[in-house]
Amino acid sequence: MSDQASFTLRRRNPDVLTCIANLSNDEVFTPPEFANRMLDTLTEAWAANHGGANLWADPTVTFLDPCTKSGVFLREITRRLTEGLAKKIPGLTQRVNHILTKQVFGIGITKITSLLARRSVYCSRHADGKHSIAKNFASETGNIWFKRIPHSWEGDRCKFCGAGKSVFDRADGLETHAYAFIHTDNIKARLTELFGKNMQFDVIIGNPPYQLASDGGTRDGPIYQHFVEQAKRLQPRFLAMIIPSRWMASGLGLSEFRQAMLGDRRMRELVDYPAANDVFPGVEVKAGVCYFLWDASHDGDCKVTTVRGGEVLGPIQRNLGEYDVFVRDARAVSILHKVLGRSEAPINTILARDKEFGWTSNFDGFHENERSGDVPLYYIRKMKRDVGYIERNAVTKSADRIDTWKVLVPQAFNGGDAIPHQILGKPLIAPLPSVCTQSFLFFSVSSRKAAESLQSYYTTRFFRFLVSVRKITQHATHSTYVWVPMQSWDRTWTDEALFTKYGITQEEQAFIGSQVREMNLDAAADE
Repeated sequence: MSDQASFTLRRRNPDVLTCIANLSNDEVFTPPEFANRMLDTLTEAWAANHGGANLWADPTVTFLDPCTKSGVFLREITRRLTEGLAKKIPGLTQRVNHILTKQVFGIGITKITSLLARRSVYCSRHADGKHSIAKNFASETGNIWFKRIPHSWEGDRCKFCGAGKSVFDRADGLETHAYAFIHTDNIKARLTELFGKNMQFDVIIGNPPYQLASDGGTRDGPIYQHFVEQAKRLQPRFLAMIIPSRWMASGLGLSEFRQAMLGDRRMRELVDYPAANDVFPGVEVKAGVCYFLWDASHDGDCKVTTVRGGEVLGPIQRNLGEYDVFVRDARAVSILHKVLGRSEAPINTILARDKEFGWTSNFDGFHENERSGDVPLYYIRKMKRDVGYIERNAVTKSADRIDTWKVLVPQAFNGGDAIPHQILGKPLIAPLPSVCTQSFLFFSVSSRKAAESLQSYYTTRFFRFLVSVRKITQHATHSTYVWVPMQSWDRTWTDEALFTKYGITQEEQAFIGSQVREMNLDAAADE
């Protein structure tokens, strides 16, 4: 091999990995620049733990990407090692061969991505091919493994990833998306099976698949947490992954994972991007994405940085486990301390639960024209609010809540990633009697005056800011309101009155205003 290593050509030519399209919003290719940002974080942490030593000058350190797609992490690791080991292994051919056969390993998530990764790392889709820059492999897969494996069905679900059998029990030749790294009870044995020897990796790094398609439900199931948990079982020195940020406060089935992450004092760094477009241009990931660096030798607070557009907040040393969810913006903590410090009852004590009357958002068992004895039924369909009618005796769940004044609030509100944000959809006062579908949650009060007072409170920036600290996706569930304190419903509430009551400083008021925009009830309602 010429001393002009093939990797160096990309310094003068366009990088093909910046040009390829994503497979889907669930399996997103990592931009090379972002991969290098993560590797820089790793480099600094390694030096801090090893007396300033250069990670890339160590020929014994091993790396694993357990969910490789484009091969960008493995390629950039190889490039750094090629430069860093130049003095210890002067011959380029010998050096590259050592790196690719002894230090760099990957597991493809699909057949096509395994071929792409090998092309990125070995410069050939066949690791043992004549164009491969690695010369000692005896197989075409090299150290980037892929094999189609089946799911392990228990009833209609996979016991490892929760995939629905009706969607992923596919014919031979089709991708099963049964990822090898997480479809095993014994990950150490699995790696021995894949790479032919007992493996202990110093660094595990990657960008795992985010979710699996639903089999008839309304929400896809997250899967990235399984990769994080499995990687920890391998006990590496360092673990770094890019994952959706919704784990911080939300996510279907993520409660245990969230508590484990927040309580893990080995979390060394967390970099949060509330707008995923700042990392993956043109890709929408609700609630944004983050990457973290987990350090087996770390025991302390986590260095947290928040990046939105050109604004960078941090790094700030924080205790991730201070609350049951992660407060993403450190500037909110002082406000939260003041509010929660009064130990007032939360407003969700008068808030209905999801599907309080038992009807989903697509319920259509009502009629358009009112009949004698009917009850008005409020719903949202195709982003439009409307009212239908239903017989009183058809309300079989929470019938005791029919005859209460209600402040209806949309259960979901998106509005995009830009700030200031409205946070919540506009409220609607529903007189008694009334019911609603899952499209709405509602606060129950005793009179119209109380409803009007509560509505004024809901529209304040103060109220919606406290919701925003827990509302990480478009959905505002019952628990999202737990940090909003109860008030008396005998007046019209304003931000000025609330700021005075809770001692919110001018600086804190300005911060709230920068995050939450005014809600104008005179304008047309938006959902």
